Amino acid sequence: MGSRTDANAAAVVNRPMARRRLPIGIQTFREIREEGCYYVDKTAYARRLADDAGKHYFLSRPRRFGKSLFVDTLKELYEGAEGLFRGLDVHDAWDWSRRHPVVRLSFGGGNFKRPDELRASVLRQLDAAERRARPGPFARLLDAVRGHPPAPSRDGPAPGRLAALLETLHRRSGRRVVVLVDEYDKPILDALDEPAQARTNRDDLRGLYGTLKDCDAHVELSFITGVSAADEGSVSLEDGAATPDPLCSGNASAACRNGAGTSRR
Repeated sequence: MGSRTDANAAAVVNRPMARRRLPIGIQTFREIREEGCYYVDKTAYARRLADDAGKHYFLSRPRRFGKSLFVDTLKELYEGAEGLFRGLDVHDAWDWSRRHPVVRLSFGGGNFKRPDELRASVLRQLDAAERRARPGPFARLLDAVRGHPPAPSRDGPAPGRLAALLETLHRRSGRRVVVLVDEYDKPILDALDEPAQARTNRDDLRGLYGTLKDCDAHVELSFITGVSAADEGSVSLEDGAATPDPLCSGNASAACRNGAGTSRR
């Protein structure tokens, strides 16, 4: 009887692992985890970002480096999707009772050579974020009783709308907001052969990112990615939230060396 049990156990141990899908072209953390795809655990770097004393981070790496997937991982982590992180490095070290509102902007799509394409893209994304932030009838009643201002207006320039959105989300949730920006520099890179349009896109982005600095009290973390460094002529963020330094310091330095590279303000 004992030998049969040992044989069964050996068979289980020696059974080949089920073949998993390679997540080729998948940039959605949830899909990778729920579909059982291969995943190289980078969540330790996300935990180091949270533990570090910095708040604003900038990541410059080549295309196909996994930046968008890491941004999506941060989104799921700060929104508290605990089930997706079971078995990963960050799971046991994370406080899952703390959930933060997340505002995510991506400039991966669109042809930003066209005039006003950037502004249209930003406004579409803010429209979607504002719709998600709008409270139900009971929450609106509580806001009125407590004397809170109404939900942010969908009119006006993008920087003002972003500022109002961050303040509203912070006030309503009681948690500061995580802001994620993917491919920050694509609107400039798309228009490099149209200098006037490139300058317009640069100025619009500078105003948008400058909002993060002005709204620092409402921001828990900002994480901005791109393929070019901020001082390589595409767009200067010196008046914005995330000015890269030559070297990372503190607990985030390991992330810089190992592929989740960041620069602190």
